[in-house]
Amino acid sequence: MFFPDPLLPTLPDTPLELEAALQLAVAAAERFRGATAPNPPVGCCLLDADGHVLALAAHRRAGTAHAEAGAIAAARASGRAALIHTVVVTLEPCNHHGRTPPCTEAVLSTPARRVVIGARDPNPGVAGGGAARLADAGLAVAMAADLPGLAGAAGACARLIAPFAKRAATGRPFVTVKQALDSTGSMIPPPGAKTFTSDAALRFAHGLRRRADAILTGSGTVLADDPGFDVRRVPDHPERRRHLAVLDRRRRVPAAYLAAAEARGLLPFVAEEVGAALDRLGEAGALEVLVEAGPAVLASLDAVGLWDEWIVIRKGEGAEADHADIRGRDGRVETLALVR
Repeated sequence: MFFPDPLLPTLPDTPLELEAALQLAVAAAERFRGATAPNPPVGCCLLDADGHVLALAAHRRAGTAHAEAGAIAAARASGRAALIHTVVVTLEPCNHHGRTPPCTEAVLSTPARRVVIGARDPNPGVAGGGAARLADAGLAVAMAADLPGLAGAAGACARLIAPFAKRAATGRPFVTVKQALDSTGSMIPPPGAKTFTSDAALRFAHGLRRRADAILTGSGTVLADDPGFDVRRVPDHPERRRHLAVLDRRRRVPAAYLAAAEARGLLPFVAEEVGAALDRLGEAGALEVLVEAGPAVLASLDAVGLWDEWIVIRKGEGAEADHADIRGRDGRVETLALVR
């Protein structure tokens, strides 16, 4: 008997095209973005020969089952493993032993005949191994970007693993800047208020914090606002401890603030400059760092180009909804309306 997982998207009853199946796998992985470091978030959807979804799974935390193994285990638990025909996975299955066995062997233990991969493994030490192993075993292996109609889903997979790819290539985490501006372009809330954005915008901002492995801020922000940097507007990952890097050349931040941050579950440290902070976060396994700081820190980051995604939450004028402008260093530009 099949029991739905409340932490994953609802499975459709009707057959899916490959694009929809891959987007479903992306949606499953997104639920655990911010919980898997140093591993990437990965989702896997298993289909029968007619496109019906047999199982859906995501990698939830380092040391736990990878997405492919989790989906296969779920299919076996529901008595449907014999129907597995197509494995749709957001990232190339691993072909090496780590904390868990290779996902390629898990796939080969099923009757699967086809594997559709959203993105290649960017880790230079293992790239290509999983796809080649499965193809050598006789499975039909395809990259989503090479299949008609799957370019959008392939792009979603690439964005999903962008932080993992950045750390694999440079040793540093992916840097996301979050900036909130009112209708005049100011970052400063009105007197007596801590924010000027809507509830929907605040939920979006806390979602960004939820997906991050670390927060980077400046001493000015700490001294002016005494920020908690906790996740409040959306459910957080259980037992999640994030790094907190405070840029503070002059050592102005009180030790009491750092101690209180640690008591709240953060892992705080002080750095004199952003490069050193990013190096330390990368060494600690962080995939994505969210910058929540004042204008001076943001200007310095922009000047030296040490950012990967810049998100500006803009307050709408009058009855207009707040919105988020998202700009990537890869040239991607997107605007999201932040509504209830």
